[in-house]
Amino acid sequence: MAERVAMACRASRNLHGAVTGGQHALATVAPVMTTSVSPVITLDRATRMFGATRALDAVSATVHPGQFVAIIGRSGAGKTTLLRCLSRATSLSAGAIRFGDTDVAGLGGRTLREHRACVGMIYQQFNLVRRLRVIDNVLIGRLARLSGWARWAALARRFDAIDVEAALRCLDHVGLLERVWQRTDTLSGGEQQRVAIAKILAQDPRVILGDEPVASLDVLNGRLVMDTLCRIARAAGLTVVATLHHVDYARAYADRIFGLRAGRIVFNGAPSELDDARLFEIFGEVPQSLPVADVDVLARTA
Repeated sequence: MAERVAMACRASRNLHGAVTGGQHALATVAPVMTTSVSPVITLDRATRMFGATRALDAVSATVHPGQFVAIIGRSGAGKTTLLRCLSRATSLSAGAIRFGDTDVAGLGGRTLREHRACVGMIYQQFNLVRRLRVIDNVLIGRLARLSGWARWAALARRFDAIDVEAALRCLDHVGLLERVWQRTDTLSGGEQQRVAIAKILAQDPRVILGDEPVASLDVLNGRLVMDTLCRIARAAGLTVVATLHHVDYARAYADRIFGLRAGRIVFNGAPSELDDARLFEIFGEVPQSLPVADVDVLARTA
């Protein structure tokens, strides 16, 4: 195992340096300017009904490759429903969602599985098997890319060396290689969320969706998780769409912000454009910022 860890460290040194260089320095995270590139995600009057309730009401927007898009809004605004429609965990009632030129509504069977393999999902409560070791949780992410006998063998926790090496590299990228053999339930909340990010990286996605990925963490751990996610996405050219509870996080990390209210996008712009008037339009009030000490932590550079 020591040899495998050493190999993973050597193989991932270049990317790991790009991801962790100047760690915690928010000022080094430059916005991605990709508006001239064809969108990776297109929402075309996307509508989702639950009975008589319009959870999504004719939502139209685009997300470009490599962008970090934050979705903000009150509870019940449609944020999680939008993420579930993007992953095809639920289907639209009307309208369309396209990944590139592919309308996800028309996918089924193998093509739907392939789409879901390309879309990683990070959850507020980590979505890990807590009694398993860290390496086992990360290897679960490889299942999306396996088929036939390799998948059956993986279900018995028998992975090829190439999959183990990939999992170790992913743990190295999130700074948790030394935790490889620990039970997941012995880690802190922030460490568990970084294991969840490593699991998604092992899936080799094109797009990462995050459903309140730092809502259950304190500001220090939340910042570390957001730094890790943002830097890895920048280094690998991944697109991230995440719902965020705190507006301060959205302003600090996102290239673009979608503000949802009653199932509609009422704000679609850069963080610098999100003033109090826009916040009132989204929330019906100006939401309280993080405590002053926490804002200092979020803004501090190392």
